[in-house]
Amino acid sequence: MGALSLENEFLDYWLKLSVSEKESLLSVARHFVELKEEFGNISLEEYNKEVEEAMTRMDKGEFYTHDQALKISQSWLNGK
Repeated sequence: MGALSLENEFLDYWLKLSVSEKESLLSVARHFVELKEEFGNISLEEYNKEVEEAMTRMDKGEFYTHDQALKISQSWLNGK
């Protein structure tokens, strides 16, 4: 799909939304842009490298279970 037809399709849907729906969608778009500005885009190669490194750490047992992560985050809230 070309950029122009993508923008036209987006505009078609945009015009059908209520004001509150537009505000919600705009909030999501802002969030995506802020993340891109903060972290930047990475290449597919870099992404795959990061995934491979994470899988290696997991294979070594270097991870937290869901329950452990909950306890850790709970300690942040409790100031411990």
